[in-house]
Amino acid sequence: MRPASTASRFPVGVAFAAWALAYAVALPLQALAIGLTGHADESADRWPTSAMALGVSCLWIPLAVALVVVSRRWGGGSLRDDYRLGFRAVDLVGLPIGVVSQLALVPLVYWPLSTLFPETFDATKVEERATDLWNNASGAWVVVLVGIVAAGAPIIEEFVYRGLIQNALEARLNDLLALVIGAAWFAAIHLQPVEFPGLFVVGLVFGLCWQRSGRLSCPILAHVAFNATGLVLVAG
Repeated sequence: MRPASTASRFPVGVAFAAWALAYAVALPLQALAIGLTGHADESADRWPTSAMALGVSCLWIPLAVALVVVSRRWGGGSLRDDYRLGFRAVDLVGLPIGVVSQLALVPLVYWPLSTLFPETFDATKVEERATDLWNNASGAWVVVLVGIVAAGAPIIEEFVYRGLIQNALEARLNDLLALVIGAAWFAAIHLQPVEFPGLFVVGLVFGLCWQRSGRLSCPILAHVAFNATGLVLVAG
């Protein structure tokens, strides 16, 4: 059972509209910015870290604005309260959860898939995007990459997909259905079919961290540990 909370419960329509409008602004903005860097004709996986950082900034800024607008218009006006950004020492359990998810859970998910469909779910294909990100970074840009992957992405994605989306779904649906839909939404938006099974299961883990703790800090920490561990694996 989810701990009691006084956090705002946003309407599903509001959450979806905020998410959709943020992306409607972000995608052309990102295309314009990347075009100015001269990398518009390249796959995003081939962008240098400087272009990747610019691209994610164009996405994260509209999403952050959407979170603020929803909080002020349909919540109490406090990001901390509306998205349950409290912290207790027990939330640190998210760190080992994230590490175990990366080292054990994801391989367990892909083991039968790689056995049944070896060409589709080959380990190199599953890890390709993370490997490309690491290989495209050099010098000081490695620090930028670590900051984006291990800090920026976990924070903004947990605010959006747990604090906004799953929160809104829980206001309309039972917890299990909200958990599954939120995880699927989180996995699908990464637009990497080969990564979907792993991201879906990890999305369930992050969603459970949210539901069981009643706070956003636990899934954020789990997400941080998961991404950081993934970077360590591809760096090695």
